[in-house]
Amino acid sequence: MASPIEVKVPDIGGFKDVSVIDVLVKDGQQIDKETPLVTIETEKAAMDVPAPAAGKIAQVKLKTGDKVSEGSVILLLEPAAAEATATEKDTATPPAAATAPAANAVTAATPGAAAAPAPAQKQEPAAAAPAAAAPARAPAPSPAQARPQQARPAMDEKAFSRAHASPSVRKFARELGADLGKVQGTGVKGRITQDDVKAHVKGLLAAAATAAPASPLPRVPVVDFAHFGAVEVKPLSRIQKISGARLQASWLNLPHVTQHEDADITDLEAARGALKGKAEQEQVRLTPLVFIIKACILALRQFPRFNASLDESGENLVFKKYFNIGFAADTPNGLVVPVIPNADQLSIYDTARALASLSEKARSGKLKATEMQGGCFTISSLGGIGGTYFTPIINAPEVAVLGVSRSTQKPVYERGAFVPRLMLPLSLSYDHRVIDGAEAARFVVFLAKTLGDVKALL
Repeated sequence: MASPIEVKVPDIGGFKDVSVIDVLVKDGQQIDKETPLVTIETEKAAMDVPAPAAGKIAQVKLKTGDKVSEGSVILLLEPAAAEATATEKDTATPPAAATAPAANAVTAATPGAAAAPAPAQKQEPAAAAPAAAAPARAPAPSPAQARPQQARPAMDEKAFSRAHASPSVRKFARELGADLGKVQGTGVKGRITQDDVKAHVKGLLAAAATAAPASPLPRVPVVDFAHFGAVEVKPLSRIQKISGARLQASWLNLPHVTQHEDADITDLEAARGALKGKAEQEQVRLTPLVFIIKACILALRQFPRFNASLDESGENLVFKKYFNIGFAADTPNGLVVPVIPNADQLSIYDTARALASLSEKARSGKLKATEMQGGCFTISSLGGIGGTYFTPIINAPEVAVLGVSRSTQKPVYERGAFVPRLMLPLSLSYDHRVIDGAEAARFVVFLAKTLGDVKALL
């Protein structure tokens, strides 16, 4: 009978003093190669340590609750006859070749790493030595390399890591895309077997065949950012949480298309300057957004589909006979969209007054819920910040949104010569289920022309 060999904890990614949470074998037990011996738990995951060879366990050296590191002795193993013969052959090989089983154990025990093939046991020594030496020269995977499973979509990694399964079953489950956290184990002590994984996948396929079609979105990969450097975690504001979910829902449910156009506002700016004295008497500030709102109302009257919404069934279009205009307000706590009700009934000065009042409420966090409801069309103006064009997200259930960027002087060819004109970039995003490209182009061209016609706005 061969003398017992020490089976030790392999490379576990640099972790030290990790806990033994389960001892899976006992003294006198006959085991096969790759049989899980103990389960240890690091800060990242739980993993099984497999047997490097088949044989009989002479003595288990660990118990549940013990702390171990790389090199800690797990148990003494009396190798089986075939294993003992292979061990004797290995002793005639260089030391590098003798370390191959340990290298294989490291690969099998490292989470997310594919198991390296073990050297053939029945080959001649001359052929076995190079095969055994090759894995020994390969560097052990680093902790960062050992976490590719985190990039798998729609997988509960915490539940997967806590599942009671051997490394080979974990690898098999990942190849099939099965979440071990949802698999019921039928093996010893509830251990999950390959048959359990197969049965779970078959059940999912059978359920999918009879269920209604679904298209769940893949999850964004989970990354431990602290692994790469210092980080700071700050919670999103309440407004950001609410608006983020709504914007995502709009982006996913509405087929967005964006049409761009430049509006010549040279004359509009001249008229705005001429009205400055009157605006001071009215104690308001006439910003370009005031005139853009008035121009949008004229465009909505001309193209009523832009002032409509799909009903709940998605089969009918609800045309609105009122013109409530929303505008995106940038606040310290996030983006909000106040709504000016019945904006078509307001003068330019009343519109300016409503803009100033709602903007101040938005910045101070005093907007009422009713002051952000009932919008027909939204304007997102970044003119005070900069940029050229962008793709604004539609404020569903509206069917279009206008993005406005900073105006710039551009040379425009008129009457045989280039002249400087103040051009305003417009970006119109629309719901392609309701509005086709030709109608969107007509809308934004009409809007640009209206912005250049000061008399129509006043």
